[in-house]
Amino acid sequence: MSDLYDRHKAVLPDWLALYYKDPLEITHGEGRHVWDADGKKYLDFFGGILTTMTAHALPEVTKAVSEQAGRIIHSSTLYLNRPMVELAERIAHLSGIPDARVFFTTSGTEANDTALLLATTYRRSNQILAMRNSYHGRSFSAIGITGNRGWSPTSLSPLQTLYVHGGVRTRGPFAHLSDADFIAACVEDLRDLLGHTRPPAALIAEPIQGVGGFTSPPDGLYAAFRDVLQEHCILWIADEVQTGWGRTGDHFWGWQAHGQSGPPDILTFAKGIGNGMSIGGVVARAEIMNCLDANSISTFGGTQITMAAGLANLTYLLEHDLQGNARRVGGLLMERLRAVGAQLPGVREVRGRGLMIGVELVRPGTDEADPDAAAAVLEAARDGGLLIGKGGGHNTSVLRIAPPLSLTVAEAEEGAAILEQALRDVQ
Repeated sequence: MSDLYDRHKAVLPDWLALYYKDPLEITHGEGRHVWDADGKKYLDFFGGILTTMTAHALPEVTKAVSEQAGRIIHSSTLYLNRPMVELAERIAHLSGIPDARVFFTTSGTEANDTALLLATTYRRSNQILAMRNSYHGRSFSAIGITGNRGWSPTSLSPLQTLYVHGGVRTRGPFAHLSDADFIAACVEDLRDLLGHTRPPAALIAEPIQGVGGFTSPPDGLYAAFRDVLQEHCILWIADEVQTGWGRTGDHFWGWQAHGQSGPPDILTFAKGIGNGMSIGGVVARAEIMNCLDANSISTFGGTQITMAAGLANLTYLLEHDLQGNARRVGGLLMERLRAVGAQLPGVREVRGRGLMIGVELVRPGTDEADPDAAAAVLEAARDGGLLIGKGGGHNTSVLRIAPPLSLTVAEAEEGAAILEQALRDVQ
C-alpha cells in the first residue's frame, strides 16, 4: 500500500485529500460491504460519499451496464438516445415539477453549474442567494456560492453571492428559538436582505446540508422562503445531490419537507442515481430550461452506458421500496446512536433523517468543535471494520453516516456497535 501511496503523492495534487493516516485501497464490494487490498472486510456506512445508493455490485445494475456495453457505450447528445429519453421521462415524472425538462451531466457540480447558468440567464441577474454552511461543488461557479470556508479555495467568482440564515438549526444567532420562531426570524432576515439589494436570480439550497455535516432547518423553512421569493420572482433551486432518491426516508426528495408552497423551480441531482456511474442532472420547468439562446450539448452527460445503469438502479430502488427501508432502518439506527450519544459528553448532537445521519463531536464540557476526535473516531471505526465519513462547517467535527439504502437491521446494529466502541475508545 505504501508504494501506491507514494505513487499517488508523486502524480496527483496535494489537495486531493485521502482518508486515514494509512490510506485505504478498496478493491471490490458486495451489498453493503467492501474489501481492501489486504483482504480485510468492512461494513460501508459512507457509500462512496453517498453514491453507492442501492448496493455494491448490484446484479441488476451490473447486468444492465454489461449488456449496454456490448451494444454501444457512447454517442453524445447529438444523436437520439433511447436510454436517456427513458430515464429523463421517469425523473421528470418523479420530480414533482410541472412541464419538466431534464438535462443530464456527469456530476453534481456540473448539475449545479448548469442550474446557475439557467437561473442567471432566465432572470438576467448574476446575483445568487445561498445558505451559510453550504456546499455545491468544485467548479468555479459552484465554489463562488459555497458557504463553507473549508471547501472554498478562492473568493473570485462570476457571481455575486449573498448568504442567508437557516441551514443550521442548532448553531448561529437563532439557535435558541423555537422552530416556528426560528423560521420567522430567518424569513425576516431574508426580507431585510432583499430590501438592500437588486433582485437576485435564485436561492440555491440543500434541504439537508451534506458536506456541512448533515445539518438542516426545521421543516417548512424553504416553503416560507419560497413565498417571499415569489413576491420578487426569484427562483428556488433545490440541490438534491445528496438528499434525493429517498435517502431521507420520509420523502423521495428533500424539498418535499418544505413543499407547502409548491415544488422548486429547478432541481439538481447526481450521486445515488448512478450507483457509482457518473450521472448528474437538472430538472426545470420548460420555460426555464429552454431559455438559453445559444447551442449547448453534453458530450458525456446522458451517455448510453450511464443511462442504462441509472434506469436499472432507479427501477430496483422503487420496486424494493428502498425509501421505506431508509425510513425504517434509519430510524432504528438514529435511535441507537442517540442513546449512545446521550452517554458521552463529547457528542453534541445526533441528527439527520433516514439513512443520512450526522454525529457532531465537541470537546467535553464545551460547545467547541473537536476535529481531532472526529479524525480519531474515523480511524477507530476503520480498525473495527466500519467505514464512515466526516464533515461539518464548524471545523470538520461531524461524523457522516450514509450507508446504501438496502441496509439491513442486522447491519445497522453491527455498524452502530462498532461506532459506539470507537466513540468510547476515543473519549
